[in-house]
Amino acid sequence: MVEAGETAVGETAEGATAGADGMAVTGAISLAVAAKASGENFPVALRVLPRSVRAHLSAFYGFARLVDDIGDEPLPALASALRSPGGANGVSPRIPREMSAEEERATRLRLLDELEADVAKIYDGGEPDLPAMRVLGETVRACGIPFQPFRDLVQANRQDQQVTHYATYEQLVRYCELSANPVGAVVLHIFGAATPERLAMSDKVCTALQLIEHWQDVAEDLANGRVYLPQEDLRARGVTEEDLARPTASVAVINLMGFETDRATRLLDEGAPLAGTLNGWARLAVSGYIAGGRAAIASIVNSGYDVLRKTPRPGKAATLAGLVSCYVKGR
Repeated sequence: MVEAGETAVGETAEGATAGADGMAVTGAISLAVAAKASGENFPVALRVLPRSVRAHLSAFYGFARLVDDIGDEPLPALASALRSPGGANGVSPRIPREMSAEEERATRLRLLDELEADVAKIYDGGEPDLPAMRVLGETVRACGIPFQPFRDLVQANRQDQQVTHYATYEQLVRYCELSANPVGAVVLHIFGAATPERLAMSDKVCTALQLIEHWQDVAEDLANGRVYLPQEDLRARGVTEEDLARPTASVAVINLMGFETDRATRLLDEGAPLAGTLNGWARLAVSGYIAGGRAAIASIVNSGYDVLRKTPRPGKAATLAGLVSCYVKGR
């Protein structure tokens, strides 16, 4: 899975892969992800936000992207950055020439542990080692963000290293509580709007958005060895993984995707009144997230629920129209 590179970060998983070299690799990944994030567009709603809010969201976005890339993206995608002169903190870390699946998993888990420990320094009164985490610390202190959402996001990516299938819908929702709901919580803290009632509605929105993304990416996830569609739902509708690997969806798959999309739609609609509890920039940003989810749902529906032939993606115009509607209606 890992392409050829230099000599290994360490000779064995329990040997030289630990310690300073490991943090150097983490730091290099951090810098690579930060550069990657800065080159991407924010959602339409976020590009017009005040600079101070955008700065806090950017700090959090950099953290979230770093966690995702360490936990999920192919390590070779960052190989050139890791091998660039100077690397991170003046060190030029190297990618393994070859890695077994177990060694790669151990490396990812170690990097996630180191990242969580670096974030913990923000709350322990210390100074994080990674520049991106020092920037995140400024946002944490300014907005009063608790540690738990960051822990949860790291834990979700640890889970990705060990869990590739979910037996029930309830298990999948619990995964979303780690992988998606913390994002909404942090955003509400950044806007100074994190009340228990709003957090509860935000959890529904975020879980729905995560589910919708999974339904869009069924084919891509399967190619990466993951199936997020609950196994109980596959069995109930007579769908096999072989069916999901086909170039186009069968009638059974289409029926399954219709069921799953309807369930995510209802959950998103239940949480959408969150927008109506907010004002100003916060309302605009949350309306943008909700609109993006609804536009993604529409793209799945418009594809005839055939998410295998082509990944359904919404257009910007549909998202913008949905944003305006959600902002005005408050839901």
